[in-house]
Amino acid sequence: MEKHFRHILSVTDLHPEEIKRLIHLTQKVKKNPKKYTNYLKAKTAVMIFQAPSLRTRMSFEIGMNQLGGNALNYDLQSSPLSKGKETIEDSSRVISRYADVVIARLYNTIELERFSHVSSIPVINAMTDLEHPCQVFSDLFTIYEHHKNFKNLKLSYVGDSNNNVTHSLLLGCASVGMDIALACPNKKEFMPDQEILKKARTIGNTTGADIEVHHTPEKAVKEADIVYTDSWMSYHIDPSKHVERVRILKPFQVNKKLLKQAQDHALFMHCLPAQRGEEVTDDVLDGKQSIVLDQAENRLHTQKALLIGLI
Repeated sequence: MEKHFRHILSVTDLHPEEIKRLIHLTQKVKKNPKKYTNYLKAKTAVMIFQAPSLRTRMSFEIGMNQLGGNALNYDLQSSPLSKGKETIEDSSRVISRYADVVIARLYNTIELERFSHVSSIPVINAMTDLEHPCQVFSDLFTIYEHHKNFKNLKLSYVGDSNNNVTHSLLLGCASVGMDIALACPNKKEFMPDQEILKKARTIGNTTGADIEVHHTPEKAVKEADIVYTDSWMSYHIDPSKHVERVRILKPFQVNKKLLKQAQDHALFMHCLPAQRGEEVTDDVLDGKQSIVLDQAENRLHTQKALLIGLI
């Protein structure tokens, strides 16, 4: 990944070769963190979190500190922006004069695009309703750690496929040439965004990645090397829909029985937080095939590499 001004709003803001370079840089950062201790000395990241966060916020804040820089959390609740006293564009222009990078978790993708459009410093998408690129860059690194390549690998995602992680997984797997099969209910509200699915398939035609959508989990996880799931209740979903969604999605739970349909060496992944007993059972989440803690740890290393490549 060449070091020059750019925003990372989508997985596709890094070309396939740049994703591979990011993975290799992450390897170096993780193996020898002391080498990068002062790499971002006197640099400042402004962090804007509209939605809750544990892994993303902590890994970016700790990562900036470990690189010798500073991370400032901008409290939206007390800001002119949240009270409608200032446009998102004006806020962005001002922050650009103070900081070196913005890490923003906003509910609405359009608002993040408006913010980044006028920003004169890099803006990193820390999650919107449409994508979660930082999670998936880290997931790809975690898979690479375990398999050393992406060729002939198949990732199966099971559950609600109309969410940011699924969308970024589609684009990420397609970019590195890894097959991906989704399993979700045959209802529009659980299906992936059709434009993103189309884009992923276009990328996959170039990289050799096969992309499938199924409505039976057993078919999707057959021959899978990685089985992945996420919460059935994303941040943007009204809590009143919980009971009905659990009823519809229960057949898509990742449990021991389903995991046995994948390859014997299959790994289990989950971006966390997990709703135990809903999308995944305890024996899978805490089992020998689970690498969810590797995923969580690697958020720190991957995001440090991303910051090094941008600032």
